[in-house]
Amino acid sequence: MARNKYDVDEVLEDKFDINQLKRLLCYLKPYRKRFLSVAFLMLTASAFTMLIPQFFRQIMDESIPAKDMGGVALFSGLTLLAALYSAFSLRYKIKHTNQIGQQIIHQLRSDIFQHLQELPFSYYDDRPHGKIQVRVVNYVNSLSDLLSNGILNTITDLCNLFFIIAFMLLTNVRLTLLCLCGLPLLAFVVVFIKKRQRMAWQIQSNKQSNLNAYIAESINGIRVTQSFVREEMNSSIFNDLSASYRKSWMRAVMYNFTMGPSVDVISMITTSAIYVLGIHWMFDASSPITVGVLVAFTAYVSRFWTPINTLAGFYNSLLTAISYLERIFETIDEPVSVKDAPGATEMPPIHGDVSFENVTFSYEPAVKILDNVNFHAKEGETFAIVGPTGAGKTTLVNLLSRFYNLDGGRILIDGTDISHVTIHSLRAQMGVMMQDSFIFSGTIMDNIRYGNFTATDEEVIQAAKTVCAHDFIMEMENGYYTEVNERGSRLSAGQRQLISFARALLADPKILILDEATSSIDTETEIVLQKGLNELLKGRTSFIIAHRLSTIKNASCIMYVDKGNILEKGTHEELMALQGEYFRLYMSQYANCA
Repeated sequence: MARNKYDVDEVLEDKFDINQLKRLLCYLKPYRKRFLSVAFLMLTASAFTMLIPQFFRQIMDESIPAKDMGGVALFSGLTLLAALYSAFSLRYKIKHTNQIGQQIIHQLRSDIFQHLQELPFSYYDDRPHGKIQVRVVNYVNSLSDLLSNGILNTITDLCNLFFIIAFMLLTNVRLTLLCLCGLPLLAFVVVFIKKRQRMAWQIQSNKQSNLNAYIAESINGIRVTQSFVREEMNSSIFNDLSASYRKSWMRAVMYNFTMGPSVDVISMITTSAIYVLGIHWMFDASSPITVGVLVAFTAYVSRFWTPINTLAGFYNSLLTAISYLERIFETIDEPVSVKDAPGATEMPPIHGDVSFENVTFSYEPAVKILDNVNFHAKEGETFAIVGPTGAGKTTLVNLLSRFYNLDGGRILIDGTDISHVTIHSLRAQMGVMMQDSFIFSGTIMDNIRYGNFTATDEEVIQAAKTVCAHDFIMEMENGYYTEVNERGSRLSAGQRQLISFARALLADPKILILDEATSSIDTETEIVLQKGLNELLKGRTSFIIAHRLSTIKNASCIMYVDKGNILEKGTHEELMALQGEYFRLYMSQYANCA
């Protein structure tokens, strides 16, 4: 049995999907004019440099025998001009292709990140975050060279190849045919390694994803690791994953390096044959081959194999890129299951009347979390939701925020079905404080303002005072401008919750959702906080999930949820008089406190 879930490889595709490359080329369209200008310069430079061997032939066969120094100077000057034009074109190409490549990389990364922002919670529930991260960063970065140089070089190299063959034929047909004899052998090598090379890079990308995911998980869980003395076991798992990645990388690189040496060996064989047979034919009086012809032709031969070698390198890069593109576009193509319905309208200003009508929901087929749930919260009421772990309390408020789609029934706010309005207009009028109080890297001021970017410093401070966070913030070295680390590692669990609370309140929501808002706050702070909450909740419809029943005694309505249904509903006094599930839960907490 695998010691961790990252030992399992993903399913690989057998076929080379050219559509992935076509999609990538679509990103080139906005830059096609610049791209064509670079291509024009490179092609004209290539055409001019193709004339250089002809200049050498003229010098050796005509100018030198005739002792024509003017001709030597002329052809030498033309060679220099061709070289200078080629250098200018190369500099222009490097500048603009890198700009184009990086702009495309930016757009591609922006597209995948923006799509990730729209994907529902269920997508992140099913995938390690490290595997998502490697696609946004590593895989996209791996396409940089392909976009910056690979595509343009391929086009220019193909044109160069045709230019070279044309000049070779003009120089000598027999030697040209001899040179082309090496191509069938090269084609055999390509066919032989094509599938093996592609599969090797797919495996490598999977191993890289596995390693990255485990590293991300290990960093996030370092406190648990050290608390349970798991360092040695985790290091062993990491070493296995790293070794597997290294092995897959070496195998993929082995196939990559097969192509280059194959081209070199074939080129050396054909070049040797050209020298041997060319010199032999040169001694034949009836042969048109001269010393100048042989020198010019061998110059073309070296140029002939250079673009082929470059094309082989591009083919290697292409196979590598395709394996990454499949993962990138797979993420971009991930369906957004929770999205605006066709013809969705803007949510009108919310007053706070909420109704659940026969709401049914399940995370997995045939396993219902909520089953025909019905209740009505009037504007300004405070609804508390209690029950055992896994009863569906958080699911209720997540559905109200449309983080998931309903299986059946509907949810109405002020009589409007929330599935018929845009998600942004709905959530913009709601304040949510999750059970997991996430703190972003940055200042405390920025973290609180995350709920309302237009809020002034005074409004931020007032929100913090309302939730009793002001005092501990001012005790920090820079007050509200104190830098906190990612996930708020410098703060206690209670302090993180208070900052998250202030963030939610600053948004001035019409519907407020508090999921375990006071779970990490000590009893003394909770008493002070309750006063601020009582003022804040006035005029707002609020839903509070709490295990501490003492914090919800004054709620307008308390719902006891279990097994997908609302088993009991009423005020604290009504439920205590009923002596049902809520009564037993409350008394058990009271007994524990006693």
